[in-house]
Amino acid sequence: MKALVTGGGGFLGLYLVEQLLSSGVDVKVFCRGRYPALDALSVPTVQGDLRDAAAVETACRGMDAVFHTAAVPGIWGSKDHYFGINYQGTLNILNACQRSGVARLIYTSSPSVVFDGHDHVDADESLRYPTRWLCHYPHSKAMAEQAVIAANQPSGLRTISLRPHLIWGPRDNHLIPRLIQRAASGRLRRVGDGQNMVSLAYVENAAAAHVQAEQALRVSDHAAGKCYFINDLEPVNLWAWIDMILEKTGLPPVRKSISSNAAYRIGSVLETVWSVLRLSGEPPMTRFVALQLAGSHSYCIDAAIRDFGYRPLVSIEEGLRRLQPLLNELSASLIGKRNV
Repeated sequence: MKALVTGGGGFLGLYLVEQLLSSGVDVKVFCRGRYPALDALSVPTVQGDLRDAAAVETACRGMDAVFHTAAVPGIWGSKDHYFGINYQGTLNILNACQRSGVARLIYTSSPSVVFDGHDHVDADESLRYPTRWLCHYPHSKAMAEQAVIAANQPSGLRTISLRPHLIWGPRDNHLIPRLIQRAASGRLRRVGDGQNMVSLAYVENAAAAHVQAEQALRVSDHAAGKCYFINDLEPVNLWAWIDMILEKTGLPPVRKSISSNAAYRIGSVLETVWSVLRLSGEPPMTRFVALQLAGSHSYCIDAAIRDFGYRPLVSIEEGLRRLQPLLNELSASLIGKRNV
């Protein structure tokens, strides 16, 4: 089988590439830059931008399956940037798959596409898309997901959308390092009462879900045209989990807190200030982040287990063991900065 992985040099994408290679798949990657890790794996790489329809079509030509993991993440930035890459880029992928005769498309979505500002507790795929959005990332991803599902054709391109929640693990260059940096600088605050439960998706489990979903689409259209939540078996208390990560990095637990309502109000003010003054970077707090940090967000994976045999391969305990080298590296970096 020949497969294209968009964003194959990224956090999730690289694990997916490795798992596909280990199962005998002929892998090619479409991404914007060069990645030494892909060169070390001898994976052919096509450099390009998802907004370039011609480049996308060239990359998709001759492929049996496309894994579309590339996206612009984050909570702040221009609408054109998010929609240009996350939405229009996905439309380009869909058009290229259809024109090139690709049989299967596995799309990496996010539970944030159904985030409505309220707690989600063991929620399933019956959740509807909201009508109000607090930032461009979930809105653009939701639009893209709906296009992916609408494009499903059992006799042509079979599509599926996976929604891994809070991907974590070794090689993470975003979630864990950012958490450690904020804690080390004294800028991390517990938002809410600290009792909120969240689902996590260990990165190798999330990658395995993509492989399993593609395998299911090869033999049946039972899971085609559907969305699935992907995470580890049991949710965790978010702030207890954060304190555990900090402890393993040699940092004290989060002691300062702020109410959910106060954080939301501060986020609203800061968003206005950043927008009016056109400040660089992102606000230290936004409404979206306030609700995410204070609320419960746990999701049921029964549908993925039932429809394509998804099972997390790595437990949270084993994932933490595998994460420790990254935490040691971050801890050493902090010590080095203090000694400068």
